Amino acid sequence: MMSIIHNLSLAVLIVIAFSCYNSILATPAPSKQSEASALLYSGWWSPSVAENTTIPHCAWPGVLCDASGSIDGIHLPYGYQIGGNLMNLTNLDLRGNQLCGSIPLEIGNLMSLIHLNLGRNQLSGSIPPEIGNLRSLSYLYFGGNQLGGSIPPEIGNLRSLIDLYLGGNQLGGSIPLEIGNLRSLTDLFLEGNQLENQLDGSIPPEIGNLRSLTYLYLGGNQLGGSIPPEIGNLRNLTCLYLRGNQLGGSIPPEIGNLRSLTILHLEENQLGGSIPQEIGNLTSLINLYLQENQLGGSIPPEIGNLTSLIHLYLQENKLSGSIPPEIGNLTSLIQLYLQENKLNGSIPSEIENLTSLIHLYLQENKLVGSIPLEIGNLTSLTYLILQGNQLSGSIPPGIGNLKSLTYLDMQGNQVGGSISPEIGNLRNLNYFHLQGNRLDGSIPPEIGNLMSLTYLYSQGNKLSGSIPLEIGNLRGLTLLYLQGNQLGGSIPLEIWNLMSLTYLDLQGNKLGGSIPSEIGNLRSLTYLNLQGNQLGGSIPSEIGNLRSLTYLNLQENQLDLDLHNNSLFGSIFIFTIFSYLNHLNLSYNRLKGPIPNNLRVVFPNAFLGNQDLNQFHKTQDPRRRIAYEDIIDATEDFDLKHCIGTGGYGSVYRTRLPNGKVVALKKLHRLEVEDSSFDESFRNEVKHLTEVRHISIIKLHDFCLHKRCMFLVYEYMENGSLFDTAHALSYMHNDCARPIVHRDISSNNILLNSKMQAFVLDFGTARLLDHNSSSNFTTNMDGTYGYIAPKLAYTLAVDVKCEVYSFGVVTMETVMGEHPGDIISILLTSSGKDIMLHKILDWRLPFPRENSVARSIV
Repeated sequence: MMSIIHNLSLAVLIVIAFSCYNSILATPAPSKQSEASALLYSGWWSPSVAENTTIPHCAWPGVLCDASGSIDGIHLPYGYQIGGNLMNLTNLDLRGNQLCGSIPLEIGNLMSLIHLNLGRNQLSGSIPPEIGNLRSLSYLYFGGNQLGGSIPPEIGNLRSLIDLYLGGNQLGGSIPLEIGNLRSLTDLFLEGNQLENQLDGSIPPEIGNLRSLTYLYLGGNQLGGSIPPEIGNLRNLTCLYLRGNQLGGSIPPEIGNLRSLTILHLEENQLGGSIPQEIGNLTSLINLYLQENQLGGSIPPEIGNLTSLIHLYLQENKLSGSIPPEIGNLTSLIQLYLQENKLNGSIPSEIENLTSLIHLYLQENKLVGSIPLEIGNLTSLTYLILQGNQLSGSIPPGIGNLKSLTYLDMQGNQVGGSISPEIGNLRNLNYFHLQGNRLDGSIPPEIGNLMSLTYLYSQGNKLSGSIPLEIGNLRGLTLLYLQGNQLGGSIPLEIWNLMSLTYLDLQGNKLGGSIPSEIGNLRSLTYLNLQGNQLGGSIPSEIGNLRSLTYLNLQENQLDLDLHNNSLFGSIFIFTIFSYLNHLNLSYNRLKGPIPNNLRVVFPNAFLGNQDLNQFHKTQDPRRRIAYEDIIDATEDFDLKHCIGTGGYGSVYRTRLPNGKVVALKKLHRLEVEDSSFDESFRNEVKHLTEVRHISIIKLHDFCLHKRCMFLVYEYMENGSLFDTAHALSYMHNDCARPIVHRDISSNNILLNSKMQAFVLDFGTARLLDHNSSSNFTTNMDGTYGYIAPKLAYTLAVDVKCEVYSFGVVTMETVMGEHPGDIISILLTSSGKDIMLHKILDWRLPFPRENSVARSIV
């Protein structure tokens, strides 16, 4: 009996198929007792339920029984799992239970099933053809799994089927012709997306047999061919989704037979031809989506019959002709998208009837004429986009009635006249695009009423007068583009109070006066272009507060800046922001003095046309100047074949410059360049090398200090690593105004030239000591392990004694020929007490002949 019960339990579909175990299904005829036993032994109910003999199995959660006590249904909530060999089962709903594995072939034995829902699980494999045995099935839901393969043609046997949901899987292949046998079907969902179904082939004409169909979802697949005219037989259809396939050909005129249709999605295909006039028969239509196809011809006037239409999307096609005046009949329309076609003619005045319209997109067509006065009646509009047409005339005053407007784009037309003061009524406006028109006159002071404005584009017009003071009210403004006009007067001080401003472009006007110190208030500014005006005076040092600036163009003005007696760490503003700039141009002003090295290297064309400006730093011979381009060419853009070493901060390259000089070039690693702490280290090295003067400290020829590329150009030492240099350290520790500790003295940071003279390099971790300060403590263990003084590890106090320890290690390494740490383990053993001197000395060195020398070494 126990074996029979075991087999009964294994026969439970859910236990076998959906608990991710492999078993064999047996199906002897069940009794009420065997059904209850199967539930008990399935293990899918908690012991508190299964072991409570006072609770009949028909009262267990999710179990449904008929009047005779036989189980005929299992309906579980999300997350609950159950099983059993229940041959009278009519209803099996296991959606959303994280079930895995494949659907077993034995599912075809549950011939009483009417409702089968395995949706939203993790089922894989293919749909077994045995599914065709479930001839009583009315509802089949396999959607939202990972099922693959093709739809089995046996599905055509399910002639009682009403709902078929297979969407959201990974099904491929064609839609089987046998689907046309499902004449009772009302809902057919085979929709997918990029990661889901990929059905190909064409839509079978047999689909026209499904005359009871109300919902047909085939979108998001790879269906090709044309839409079969037989689709016109589906007169009960309310929703047709064919979007996102590869359907070609024309829209069949038979589509006009679908008079019950409310939603039509044909977008994102390759449909051509024209929009059939029969589409005007679909008077129940609410949503019409035909965008992103290749539809041509004109918009049929019959579209005006679709008076229930709310959404009309025809954008990104090849539609031509004019917008039919019948469009004014669509008084329920909320969204009208006609952009990116080839529509011509004028905007019909009948558009004033669309008083429910929220979005009107007409951009990138060939529309002409004036913007109709009646557009002021569309008081519900939030988006009005007319860009890229050939509209002329002036901005109608009625546009001030559109008080809900948040986005107004008229750019790239031929609109003239002045900006009407009524524009100040648009207090909800966020985006205002007027660029590339023929607007003249002054900017109305009412512009200051647009307190919600974040983007203002008015460049490329003929605006004149001064910039109104009221523009300072636009505290939320992040982008202000007024370039390419004829604006005069001074830049109002109020503009420098727009703290949110990130882009400011006033290029190519007639602005005069000076740049005030208040420019330093714009700390969020990343882009500043004042080129081609008549600005004078000096460049204020407060511009150095603009630490986010990446683009600065002040060329073609009359600005003054004296660059004399400044260096990398001088007071000139540019050094504060230098590391962030991608573009700098101060050409054709009245600058004078020498160009600092770092600016000249990174921005070689930034200072043209300044007659009193020296092209070279006063301390540098122009004949020996190193150009940034020469470095790039000589290293072949830092090709690895020129690399002679890599360290913690960067790589060293050996290269020959055009003048024949061989140099060593230290370039920071990319990650280090992007790290602000490494930027500080780089600055330290440049600073100390420019201040230190000693024969035993390596000479710095040039440098590039920029966030995109940081490198130092050193004198090349051809004899590699050194093991001795006390003079340089003594100078740094004792002869500088404030002692300098290198903090990374090791054999790798001491080089020899051709005469075997020693030089110290790599000042990336150097620090100036202040004997009266507590700031000599460090939080970082800088240096090379094996050379760091043990004292530093537990005190974190930096002093010259730590450096002396490192130098001692280098000295021992010199005479031993290896790092002294390598023999510490030997010295600590008993055998180490009697170790011979020749075991310690570098075998390449001659053995000392005098005992006093030997004793000194020991």
